[in-house]
Amino acid sequence: MAENQITGRITKVSGPLVVASGMAGCRMFDVVRVGDNNLIGEVIELKDDTASIQVYEETSGVGPGEPVVSTGVPLSVELGPGLIGSIFDGIQRPLDVLADMAGDFISRGLEAPGLDREKKWHFVPSVEVGQAVSSGDIIGNVQESPVVVHKVLVPPGAAKGTVKSISEGEFTVTDAVCVLETGQGDYEITLLQRWPVRMPRPVKGKLPPSEPLITGQRIIDSFFPIAKGGTACVPGPFGSGKTVIQHQLAKWANAEIIVYIGCGERGNEMTDVLLEFPELIDPGTGRPLMERTILVANTSNMPVAAREASIYTGITIAEYYRDMGYDVALMADSTSRWAEALREISGRLEEMPGEEGYPAYLGSRLSEFYERAGKAQLIGSGGRCGALSAIGAVSPPGGDLSEPVTQSTLRIVKVFWGLDDRLAARKHFPAINWLNSYSLYADRLDPYFRETVGRDFPDMRDEAMAILQEEDELLEIVRLVGLDSLSDRQRMILETAKSLREDFLYQSAFHEIDTYCSQEKQYGILKIILDFHHTGMGLLEKGVKLETILEMKIRERIARARVVPEDQWPKEFESIVAAVRDESRYETR
Repeated sequence: MAENQITGRITKVSGPLVVASGMAGCRMFDVVRVGDNNLIGEVIELKDDTASIQVYEETSGVGPGEPVVSTGVPLSVELGPGLIGSIFDGIQRPLDVLADMAGDFISRGLEAPGLDREKKWHFVPSVEVGQAVSSGDIIGNVQESPVVVHKVLVPPGAAKGTVKSISEGEFTVTDAVCVLETGQGDYEITLLQRWPVRMPRPVKGKLPPSEPLITGQRIIDSFFPIAKGGTACVPGPFGSGKTVIQHQLAKWANAEIIVYIGCGERGNEMTDVLLEFPELIDPGTGRPLMERTILVANTSNMPVAAREASIYTGITIAEYYRDMGYDVALMADSTSRWAEALREISGRLEEMPGEEGYPAYLGSRLSEFYERAGKAQLIGSGGRCGALSAIGAVSPPGGDLSEPVTQSTLRIVKVFWGLDDRLAARKHFPAINWLNSYSLYADRLDPYFRETVGRDFPDMRDEAMAILQEEDELLEIVRLVGLDSLSDRQRMILETAKSLREDFLYQSAFHEIDTYCSQEKQYGILKIILDFHHTGMGLLEKGVKLETILEMKIRERIARARVVPEDQWPKEFESIVAAVRDESRYETR
């Protein structure tokens, strides 16, 4: 608490919104304690000595006349060792600690620090006494999990100085591990930092994306890639697979740190994450995925107002690990529920509504969130870079992509994975519509793909997309006049497009092998499908009947290629390529 506490009295309670008078001197976004139960709230509007407060807990029973006490500090998160593997609520209270304190349901007014104050961490210095350091410099390391080395930083905004004392040993997060000698006196650095969630952490500058975020999902990596440091949205109606895609990205993306925010979605979806992730093995490290994952859960049965804070809590934690030089991927499921919380608070503040009742500042709030992503040159010495990728699910009512949250998001992000309920109804997953989706990173990432995957990979992708687009036009003709009206060449295109859809774009998230597909395997499957297409077209010109080409058994091997284990794939690929190109197998009838 601040030394000079500002204490007011409640004059109005409207759901999660509380209005208090006598709050002169309070600042915007200060955290306050509301009512006799000390509920946690945040100031979101000030008029004279009256403060409007959004309360992050249930306000039933709170009435006029009860006290409101300002803490004098903005809503902040605790940053330090112990974040990895944890699950927090929207305001960074550890849910396992709250469960021990109050059982399965969170009692009001409970408070618990975000980081364990008792656990000791082994700190290894990386600087020496007398060495000059400044904001953002790494002064030492802590092994936070078997796969994550936590780099202890000089906090942003700290004065430049020289190391007065530092030593290796066991420390709690509140112990001083280093003392700097500055012009303003000694400055102690602990393993614990605090940072206001609404303030982006500083960087030297943003860098253009140059490397894709590999997800192991064929339609994403090959057709609509996202760059490390990129932004993407996944809109779609109920049941189209948004959450499964978010889970797949969290499981298999080649980011070093994953921050998953469950914002307003059903609790059983977060339960799936908690049950699955400890059992899943990361293909990059061979260790459980939870050893590089942080979860922020503010599900649909938790306070509405805290949804708004949960987005900022998650991205602030993600920025902290980016500042260490890590590639971080953040999944938000879903930003629509966050926007609905904004709409409810805005309505209770009696603000002028925008489209569909959302506040007029919806677009700017979304921009503030997504603009915190990016590949950045970090402050501090050494020229470190880090990347923060942000992927938000959007849940438009009835799948209407023209609604405000979707449209505001599309004006900001660079990748659009549009989910189609018709594909989901046909059990085609991921149900990403390849005709509507796009990636503005594709051209920028082509040099990477040409160098690391295959020189012809971007050209193959373009050819495959052209075939799928031509299929859409041909199917319109088929619906009007029938299949017999098509030439053999056009029917061959339909067969190739069908193979692309069923053997490449379709991918089972629940199949042991097919759930993740390496870039090499993606390239190989696409190549054998297109090789068969080219061979077939050549044979048609030589007079071979289409039926003869389509009856070849090699098509069965192509169809099974996606479930060939990764270690057997190179040999199988060479065998299929040789068989496809062997025209002696095809006999003219």
